[in-house]
Amino acid sequence: MSDPASAPPSSAHPYDALTPDVVLDALLGLGLACDGRLQALSSYENRVYLAGLDDGGSVVAKFYRPERWSEAQILEEHAFAAELQAAEVPVVAPLELEGRSLHSCTAASSLEGGRHGLSAEGEPVRFFFSVSPRRGGRAPELDDAEVLEWIGRFLARLHEVGARRPFTQRPALDAQRFGFEPLRWLLASGMVPLDAQSAWQGACEEALALVEARYTQSLQGLSLIRLHGDCHAGNVLWTPLDTDETSGKKSDAKPVVPSAAAAVPTAPGPHFVDLDDACMGPAVQDLWMLLSGDRAQRGGQLSCLVDGYEQMRAFDRRELALIEPLRTLRLIHYSAWLARRWADPTFPRNFPWFGSTDYWQGQALQLREQIEAMQEDPLFI
Repeated sequence: MSDPASAPPSSAHPYDALTPDVVLDALLGLGLACDGRLQALSSYENRVYLAGLDDGGSVVAKFYRPERWSEAQILEEHAFAAELQAAEVPVVAPLELEGRSLHSCTAASSLEGGRHGLSAEGEPVRFFFSVSPRRGGRAPELDDAEVLEWIGRFLARLHEVGARRPFTQRPALDAQRFGFEPLRWLLASGMVPLDAQSAWQGACEEALALVEARYTQSLQGLSLIRLHGDCHAGNVLWTPLDTDETSGKKSDAKPVVPSAAAAVPTAPGPHFVDLDDACMGPAVQDLWMLLSGDRAQRGGQLSCLVDGYEQMRAFDRRELALIEPLRTLRLIHYSAWLARRWADPTFPRNFPWFGSTDYWQGQALQLREQIEAMQEDPLFI
């Protein structure tokens, strides 16, 4: 079996067709006259650009990865964002241009024989894209109890809207889709080296058996709601207060910088930049990835988050038993995500450590640690 870390990346990928001219022409087709400034922003999954406009302003254009989401799934994401925005929850909904939030463009493909599951050589590649206003933000200071409480209130408001109705097109976060299916795909793909496969597969299967048991036990009587789905520190932006409210002096907050997540409200506090991973799941999924450190530190951080959360919405403590199963699913799903994206040259450049025997042996060790963690008492607050 091949080692993806030592194999050369494919010479062609659908995003190769997404040239600056294609991006600018797509925006011009929506009546957005660009001045030629086009800055690629940090995003692995999609291609996101900051485009300067003739009037001196700018917009953020997001081109979705082909074949990841269906049109109906993306529109459901946009509808959720619009619903949140209408409820004054600080997320950014794509702009409605020409009566719709989702648009498409085509670009000539250089793929050979339909590789990557897309079009054959010479056939156009279709890209869905959206356009959002541009703002800025910085990483939240998660060692600050007040910041954690504020984020807790923010997430509760998002979940209050998310609980109104379910997604009908987007996936649910469960052991089958985020655990067993990635395991089967990785084993069939040949991406796991033979000298690491037995240890990794054994740890995966044992861990997933525990995940399934914990899910079955813990989800009894719990409701799944619409979630952000990928709520970690890198996906939450913070707009600082411009002034100290008590002294009137300028704050010493770090300067706001643009990023792929640079479409955020102007009000101070936390906000999300998009809902690309929105799914159905338990509320705790949007809390646990904000925790770090040892068990005592994580417990203290969780207490702050839940203190803020419960100012706006009740939190069911039974969901705490799902934190380690959810962490386990993320480990397995993340490996499959990297493997599935390996033909995109962006991934070998940014994740050069992926795919080696050492990587998979390290994953097996982490899964063994998760097996132990899932057998311990859950965090208590």
